[in-house]
Amino acid sequence: MDIKFRPFSENDIEELTAIMKRSFDEDSRRHLNKPEGGPPGYDNGDFLRKWALHQHSTAYVIEQNEKAIGAAILWIRPDNINMLGCLYLDVNLQDKGLGLHVWKMIEEKYPDTIMWKTETPGFSKRNHNFYVNKCGFHIVSISNPGDPEEESYNMEKRMK
Repeated sequence: MDIKFRPFSENDIEELTAIMKRSFDEDSRRHLNKPEGGPPGYDNGDFLRKWALHQHSTAYVIEQNEKAIGAAILWIRPDNINMLGCLYLDVNLQDKGLGLHVWKMIEEKYPDTIMWKTETPGFSKRNHNFYVNKCGFHIVSISNPGDPEEESYNMEKRMK
């Protein structure tokens, strides 16, 4: 698969914002019947400026054959209870097993992790399937249940 990670930089924002917009808009089309949608700033670079370049996050550009195809934003903590803040791939590469391969690479990169935590929108059934059935996360709580756009699934994966 020739997948590699490289550190995210300010120079990646434009290209990775375009990939993020396509990916998040596809979820909004599939699950909310809306032409576009995502977290604040997902479509203009503000999200990546805020989170991928945050002083306490660890962010990677995901590359295949030396071409950017997505990104991952992680919070690696001293207590080894780590957070997956964001993981996305270009929409044309989804549903092909690539996301699971990337997730396994992240797990291998941080072998001291005791637990991974993440959250995902309640409407994004593909994300639920990916995290629970493919990656081994468990849903531990639901925030704003019943609100189609504000509902969020909080998930954990115990490693040790």
